[in-house]
Formats: sequence, structure tokens, C-alpha cells
Amino acid sequence: NHACTKDLMDYAVRTNTPCVVATTGHTVEELEMIERAAEKIAIFRSANMSIGVAILADFAKRAAALMPDADIEIVEKHHNQKLDAPSGTALALADAISETVSYNPKYTYDRHSVRKKREKEEIGIHAIRGGNIVGEHTVIFAGTDEVIEIKHSATSKEVFAQGAIRAARFMYKKPAGLYDMTNVLESEI
Repeated sequence: NHACTKDLMDYAVRTNTPCVVATTGHTVEELEMIERAAEKIAIFRSANMSIGVAILADFAKRAAALMPDADIEIVEKHHNQKLDAPSGTALALADAISETVSYNPKYTYDRHSVRKKREKEEIGIHAIRGGNIVGEHTVIFAGTDEVIEIKHSATSKEVFAQGAIRAARFMYKKPAGLYDMTNVLESEI
């Protein structure tokens, strides 16, 4: 839970222990704590520990660069007990795409209360909650006369545990700094 950030960072820095942070919902202050700690120790931080989601983010960034005029929408689905909406993963995907586009995007959540045409600078983010859906994220690039959808579905929470183990192995003997799943993927190619 992000509320444990201060205690976790204090312990990791005090004991010089590399750290894997795999949660979302951090406040600005907590993110700053993580960044300050990464100046002293190796910290891995990711909103989602799935290798597939990291690949989805990479593909989405490439699609955004190659389809600069496309409207971008993100749809995420999770189980009916999930508290946050949109998910941290959906926000992380939007943030990754934001690094690639030439404009300063604004995130638009749902549209039921907005009675106007879609603006070019929007990235729409939509949350669905139901049943026992582990996690599904679709990034839609709607261009003129063509649509591309890139999708990842997790059917078991085991993929997150496997990703966390890969991240922990990757972190072994790493120098101080802030790492993420992109670093893991790059090290394995």
C-alpha cells in the first residue's frame, strides 16, 4: 500500500537494501521520497508488474508516435472489488503515451457529464468494474478510416508475482537509481 512508502524508504536506505515498489496511488510527496531514496539505493518502481503490460506500454508509445493524428482512448477492466478507478496501470499507460505525443495531453475520465466534442489533446480513460476480472487494458488509436487496438489481459494474479520476481532478480547488485520494467525488458533483449 502506498501509505507504507515512508517506512519502506526509510528502512531500505538505512539498511542499503534495493527495493521493489509495486503499488499505485502514491501522493506527490511519496513519489518525491522514492526519488530521493533512489539517489542512495537502487529502487524499482512500476504501477504494474506484468511483463505483458510493459510490452503493451512500449507498443502504445510506438503507435502514438506513428499515428500522431489518432484519438487515443484507454479502457481498463477489473474485478468488482477494486477500489481505485481508473487503475494505476491505466494512468501509467496514459503517462507513457504522454511522453511520446507532440502535444500536452489532458486526461478525460468518462464523458457523461461533458457535453462537447472531443478535443484533440485528450486521452480518454475509462474504467469498468465487474465479476472477477483480474485486469484488462486496451489502448485504442482511432484514426481516419482505421482503428488500432492494443490489448493486454491478465487471467491470473500470478503474472504480477512472476514480474516481481524478475524485477527483484534484475535489481541484484544494481547501483543507486530508479528503475522500471522497461529496464528489465531491455536487459533481456
